[in-house]
Amino acid sequence: MSRIRAAVLGSPIEHSLSPVLHRAAYQELGLGDRSYDRFEIDEAALPGFMARLGPEWAGLSLTMPLKRAIIPLLDGISDTAASVETVNTVVFTEDGRKVGDNTDIPGLLAALDEQGVQKVESAAVLGAGATASSALAALARICTGEVTAYVRSEARAAEMRAWGERLGVEVRTADWSRAAEALDAPLVIATTPAGATDELAASVPAAPGTLFDVLYDPWPTPLAGAWTHGGGKLLGGLDLLVHQAVLQVELMTGCPIAPLAAMRAAGEAALRARH
Repeated sequence: MSRIRAAVLGSPIEHSLSPVLHRAAYQELGLGDRSYDRFEIDEAALPGFMARLGPEWAGLSLTMPLKRAIIPLLDGISDTAASVETVNTVVFTEDGRKVGDNTDIPGLLAALDEQGVQKVESAAVLGAGATASSALAALARICTGEVTAYVRSEARAAEMRAWGERLGVEVRTADWSRAAEALDAPLVIATTPAGATDELAASVPAAPGTLFDVLYDPWPTPLAGAWTHGGGKLLGGLDLLVHQAVLQVELMTGCPIAPLAAMRAAGEAALRARH
């Protein structure tokens, strides 16, 4: 049986643009027999869902809260995924294995590279968690100096320092009350939930560098709007989502080059339709 099914799993999942992006890729690539769905799945339901999957499945995309919960249910994970203990992609191989990967890290790098950001002397990360650890893994490859992580608790701070040590990047931590200081860095990566950085919009410096805000809905965030007004370089969550989805499509279909432009256009159209 052909491996023609794929889906995104998570909770909540209704907001996900992944079906829009993957279906646009299938259409552009002439893969009309393939399907890509979404399923509301939490950590408790995940093992049962995985056990029911048949040979028609090609792959899965994982969003919160499943990016780490999926790992014990897999036959193996890539070195990239292992580096941050985070899986956002599962590929079903011809021999029946389920292999986890992480396309967020190379997706972050590809999005930054597209905007001409290949090296920075220092950087700041707003927030902690799975996306923040992926951001650190990306920064380990392009940041030549210190990364400062702004977090809300000492437990989170200790986690980020441990990730930095593991990934080979120098991480200093600071309390969230000082988060406005982050905006002076040449590259700021905001990994926080909607609303968390709104209070920082008034603190954007006169000559901001590059902001990568991983949110895409609502967009632009107040911080992103203020950043653009100040003349800074801005990347949003759709940039990350499209670039990591391109890699997922290539892994799940075997096609060497996914249609980035068509996927981005479909994502932009879907977001406009929401507002």
